[in-house]
Amino acid sequence: MNPFSSGTRLRDMIRAIRACKTAAEERAVVRKECAAIRAAISENDQDYRHRNLAKLMFIHMLGYPTHFGQMECLKLIASPGFPEKRIGYLGLMLLLDERQEVLMLVTNSIKQDLSHTNQYIVGLALCALGNICSAEMARDLAPEVERLLQFRDPNIRKKAALCSIRIVKKVPDLAENFINPAAALLKEKHHGVLLTGIQLCTDLCNISAEALEYFRKKCTDGLVKVLKDVANSPYAPEYDVSGITDPFLHIKLLKLLRVLGQGDADASDSMNDILAQVATKTESNKNAGNAILYECVSTIMTIEENGGLRVLAVNILGRFLSSRDNNIRYVALNMLMKAIALDSQAVQRHRATILECVKDSDASIRKRALELVYLLVNESNVKSLTKELIDYLEISDPEFKGDLTAKICSIVEKFSPEKIWYIDQMLKVLPKAGNYVKDEVWHALIVVITNASDLHGYTVRSLYRELQTAGEQETLVRVAVWCIGEYGEILVGNAGMLNQEDPITVTESDAVDVIETAIKRHSLDLATRAMCLMALLKLSSRFPSCSQRINDTIIHYKESLVLELQQRAIEFNSIIEKHQNIRSALVERMPALDEATYSGRRAGSVPAAVSTSQGAPLNLPNGVAKLTAAPLVDLLDLSSDEVSAPSSSGGDFLQDLLGVDLSPASSQPGGNHAQKSGTDVLLDLLSIGTPLAQSTSTADMLSSGHENKSSPHILDKLGSPSGPPSQDSPPVGSSSMMDLLDGFGPVSSVPENNGPTYPSLLAFESSSLRVTFNFSKQPGNLQTTYVEAQFVNKSPNAYSNFVFQAAVPKFLQLHLDPASSNTLPASGNGSITQKLRLKNSQHGKKSLVMRIRIGYKINDKDVLEEGQVSNFPRDL
Repeated sequence: MNPFSSGTRLRDMIRAIRACKTAAEERAVVRKECAAIRAAISENDQDYRHRNLAKLMFIHMLGYPTHFGQMECLKLIASPGFPEKRIGYLGLMLLLDERQEVLMLVTNSIKQDLSHTNQYIVGLALCALGNICSAEMARDLAPEVERLLQFRDPNIRKKAALCSIRIVKKVPDLAENFINPAAALLKEKHHGVLLTGIQLCTDLCNISAEALEYFRKKCTDGLVKVLKDVANSPYAPEYDVSGITDPFLHIKLLKLLRVLGQGDADASDSMNDILAQVATKTESNKNAGNAILYECVSTIMTIEENGGLRVLAVNILGRFLSSRDNNIRYVALNMLMKAIALDSQAVQRHRATILECVKDSDASIRKRALELVYLLVNESNVKSLTKELIDYLEISDPEFKGDLTAKICSIVEKFSPEKIWYIDQMLKVLPKAGNYVKDEVWHALIVVITNASDLHGYTVRSLYRELQTAGEQETLVRVAVWCIGEYGEILVGNAGMLNQEDPITVTESDAVDVIETAIKRHSLDLATRAMCLMALLKLSSRFPSCSQRINDTIIHYKESLVLELQQRAIEFNSIIEKHQNIRSALVERMPALDEATYSGRRAGSVPAAVSTSQGAPLNLPNGVAKLTAAPLVDLLDLSSDEVSAPSSSGGDFLQDLLGVDLSPASSQPGGNHAQKSGTDVLLDLLSIGTPLAQSTSTADMLSSGHENKSSPHILDKLGSPSGPPSQDSPPVGSSSMMDLLDGFGPVSSVPENNGPTYPSLLAFESSSLRVTFNFSKQPGNLQTTYVEAQFVNKSPNAYSNFVFQAAVPKFLQLHLDPASSNTLPASGNGSITQKLRLKNSQHGKKSLVMRIRIGYKINDKDVLEEGQVSNFPRDL
């Protein structure tokens, strides 16, 4: 016989395929077999139709296409015999799914088979319908399935219930038709029918509120009785699993009771007794018993409050935590995380066991237990729990230290009772896992240290000790270097000693040695080494005897290949050698930073003002706050390839605090070299708490002919080297200030207004706001237009948090200076001005166009206004 004829037996084809040694041989065998089957289909071979379909199903399971045989399924289903129908329905479920249009042709055959006198054929039709039923088929065949829920044979009733579940999920509108038949199934004695009936009732409750109310009123007591009978039933070999009668039925009943009891006090009361009985009498030494106990606990935690039952449930979970099975412990931890919101005190009793789980060898259990411990922390137990976690931190696995460190830092910051305890705990974490501490954590630590003036000496001495033994922890090095640079004289003078401190002797040379050792570590990154240079500059003023030694170290970095270090070294060397008279003012101690302000920034909000060194509030530049607005493409009404990013100015005062520029370099228009954006180099020297706007360069600030209104205290500071800043200090000459950076010349960002004049433009007007643009140009530079925007409030309410944003197409380059204020007075009693600079690369070909967005707050309500400015004068 031809091995690839339609009469080949299925086992012969399987044997031929398994004998193939390569994928190419297998494809060849399958290709020949498929060709033979196609030929038989075209010849309408009825003798071997069922055999060919069986072969197609095997080929389909191997992953080859078999769509050409789908109609053969329908022909076999239409056959009168049971063997042909069995193969046909099997092929239908395997080769087709509910998305196939061919499925519509089989609806009538299934309907006939659902009414067949042979119950086995009825069972085939129900199986197929339960697996591939579509919404259209569900609507057509739902009455037949509903009728079969009362069929005499329990197997048919079971299959009809499973088929009903799919129907109500596909067409929820049909749920009400199945409520009464499903309730009748709950009185079944046959466990198979009862299981499927309970599942049908559960799904009906999830789909229909009407069904939920019906089952609560009519079936709750019956379900409680069924559960009691099952729990107390004698040994039954056909249902026994590990000594427990039908644990699957137990679990289904508990799940349905959970749905019925949630949010209903009466239903919850009726099931309290049986839940307590199941929780106390079920054996927990077998997996089946543990599964029932878990579902029982889940039900107790979900239904309406019963304090005694919840304590019992939490105690069961505590026993689970002592199990040797990792899966049981994991699900117990998961459930305890839900239970802690309901009964925190009951969970607290198992705190010691949960802490042991944090030290488990299984990574999943460790992580889940750590999250649970974090939820358990409160003001009364924070010290004991933190001690346990920090003790474990030293011996924990490296891959777990990151999560553990983050949780410890969060706990310490959130529940710290006093600053000295907070500093102590952070000084324990940094030497053990400093490399895992996130930047915002040690930033917050420095902010706290600056505000704890009575602990400066204690902190810097503690950091000095830790740095001797844990110098490889980079975050520790950063905090220690910053503190030694700020409070070096306190370290050497042993000032501010606390009673619990041991005395320590540190010379000026020792303090410098620590910084020099740190900066020479090649494992430290650029930011840390830059901080070391800054600390050395500060110590050169605090320790005059070591000034020459420090200068020699700084000179070494003037030839560094790292541009950041080279630039700092050149500038710092210039300050030490040429500007002794202003050095002490430049590197004076940092003022205390406002903790509330920093916390607000970490939370994502920008306060209206921050404290400056003079104690007066300094308004933040406009554009710092980011509006939760639509994307830029929506703002411009243009495609994304025509858009350049909107300009906004601002910065982070913490970068000035740290003396490090971590912002990416950006190329200025018209220039060919990268310049620093964000924190200016001179601000690093001055340690000023608020950065200049990005539009103002160092040279601009130092130019004697340009007044920088946003930072008058900087000029004051430069003008009074021997004392604190004063508004009466005389201005500093441009030659001395240019010499500070060894001859960098001034570059004015705003030209003198001696070019052609242009009429003012009403750029935007609404019922509450008016925006006017005034224009100017610099002679000889027609591409660049300088715009002064004036904002006037027409309403009787003042606007706060005022932010102006603008976006332009690609042929324009836009630069925004900070606004004059972020508060706009009411009723035109004042205005806000903001300067813009526009460079038109297509000058003379394309006119200016701009999309603007203005955001502000009125009565604590955010308001957003948008508009397009396209009526610029054509000669701009």
